[in-house]
Amino acid sequence: MLEKLGARVIELRQARDLEQSFDRLVLPGGESTVQTKLIREQNMLEPLREKIANGMPVLGTCAGLILLAKNVEGNEVSGFGTLDVTVKRNAYGRQLGSFHCNSEFGNLGAIPMTFIRAPYIAQVGQNAETLATVDGNVVAARQGNQIGTAFHPELDEDTRIHQLFLDL
Repeated sequence: MLEKLGARVIELRQARDLEQSFDRLVLPGGESTVQTKLIREQNMLEPLREKIANGMPVLGTCAGLILLAKNVEGNEVSGFGTLDVTVKRNAYGRQLGSFHCNSEFGNLGAIPMTFIRAPYIAQVGQNAETLATVDGNVVAARQGNQIGTAFHPELDEDTRIHQLFLDL
């Protein structure tokens, strides 16, 4: 999706990959506990946290939102903890609880949203702002250079969230 918008994309899989030049970070969906474990084992947590804290734009989707969250309900192990939200993991249930809808997103209007074993944001801290809700649950928030979504914007053809991220 980002390449479609003209961005150069690289993958960060090991600490040595951090030596490459990059000016934005996407934390994708997947299994957040596995991602946190790998980021820690690869000694990437602190260098990336520092980049985020210093203003590097970051987009966290689904598990990426969980990695950014300051708090995760029922979890003692945290990721970056840079986005002032509390997240509830698997809030919409397991695989069978996956769904698709359209909802308003900030000033972008209605956008398509695909949720897969998705979390939601149980609480938005005073440093963050709500960007989108679905059925009364917060599903996207922003704090300065950070955008976190409970859904997967990359699974739909709509590029507005990715463009918003590139414009940060």
